[in-house]
Amino acid sequence: MKTPQVRSELPLALVETAFLASTASLGWLASFYLGLTPVLRLFLPIPLALATRRWGPRWGWMGLATTFLLLSVLMGPPRGLAYICRYGLLAVLLGDHWRRGTGWGATVAQGMVVGTVGFFGQVAILSVLLGENLWVYLTNQATQVLEWLVERLGILVQPEVTWIRGATVVLVMVNSAIYTFVVQLVAWALLARLTTPVPPPPAWLQTWLGLDA
Repeated sequence: MKTPQVRSELPLALVETAFLASTASLGWLASFYLGLTPVLRLFLPIPLALATRRWGPRWGWMGLATTFLLLSVLMGPPRGLAYICRYGLLAVLLGDHWRRGTGWGATVAQGMVVGTVGFFGQVAILSVLLGENLWVYLTNQATQVLEWLVERLGILVQPEVTWIRGATVVLVMVNSAIYTFVVQLVAWALLARLTTPVPPPPAWLQTWLGLDA
C-alpha cells in the first residue's frame, strides 16, 4: 500500500519527467536542424539524467520512452533511436549513478561501455536504413586513406584491416570515456546549486581546478 507521501509525489514526478523529456527532445531537434550538435551534445543527456537522479530509474526509463515517442512523431523513429543510442541510455546510467552517489571512476568506466555500444548501435541502425554495412564501409575508407598516406611517406608497411578496425574500436571507447567525463563535469557545475547535486569530482580534479582552496 502506497503511503500518502508517495502518492503526493507522483504528480510532481510525472510533470517533471514529462518536462525534462520535452527538453531533451527540443535539444536534439535544435542540434540536428540548427547544426548545434558540437555545442549542445554536452547537455543532451542531462535532462533525462536529472529525471533519473530525482525520481529513480523507473522514471528515467519512462522519460526515455517519452522522448523516443516525441522524436518519432517529429523526426521519425530512426532519429528517435539515434538519440537513445547516443545519449538516452547514457543519461539513465548517469542519473542512476548520481542517485546512488557512485564515484566518478566507476561512472566513467560504465559510461564508456554504454557509449561504445550506443555508437555501434547507431551505426547498425543507419546500416539497416541505407542497406549497406557502414562499419565495413568506414573501415575500408580508413584503410585506403592510411595506405595512401603510408605510400606517400615511403613507409614499407601494409595496413591490415583487422588492426584498423581494432584501433577504431579503441578510439571509440576512449572518446566515449572522455565524453562521459566531460558531461559529468558539466552536470556537476550546472546542478551544484540545486537540491539534486551530483557526486563531487575526485580530489585530484578539485586540486587541478583550484576548488580545494
